[in-house]
Amino acid sequence: MQRIALFGGSFDPVHIGHLLVAGAAREELGLDRLFFVPAAQSPFKPERKPTPAAERLRLLRLALAGEDWCEIDEQELRRGGVSYTIDTVRDYCRRFPRADLFYLIGADHASQLHKWRDADELAQLVQFVIIPRPGQPGTAVSPPFRSQQLAGFPVAISSSEIRARVRKNLPLEPLVPAAVAEAIRNNGLYL
Repeated sequence: MQRIALFGGSFDPVHIGHLLVAGAAREELGLDRLFFVPAAQSPFKPERKPTPAAERLRLLRLALAGEDWCEIDEQELRRGGVSYTIDTVRDYCRRFPRADLFYLIGADHASQLHKWRDADELAQLVQFVIIPRPGQPGTAVSPPFRSQQLAGFPVAISSSEIRARVRKNLPLEPLVPAAVAEAIRNNGLYL
């Protein structure tokens, strides 16, 4: 039976924290595959227009170059509009009917799972893996959700912090991979 994790988010831009979380999940969960699933539009940030999908995908590809244990799934970007986790999870259940599915989420989202679209169905289909925030106590989810806490590599880096550093013309290394920093600068992103 395959063990597959989905790591959803805007990845606007992808940073070292995302990569450390993915690596920790791979090790701790004994994953066979991990899919980065960039959202077209977060239902939790409807007022924020994300960077165009092509740019975010380019940065993700640069960050994951040479990593054969993870992949990028573009389905939410292709669907467009607001991205709902349940739609993506249903797709994985169809494609991998015998897999154990895990979904990585930040600790700040754990208490809000009951508000997610088709939450009861989602609770039956995946186990959530909570990404802790540095210096904060562990977070649990309420039934019917199943979860476990990721132990390794919590770091205090956010994509909004990266965007702010770009606007202030501050260095991005080592917060993002060197190739990602170079692409951000060369393409005038986040100014």
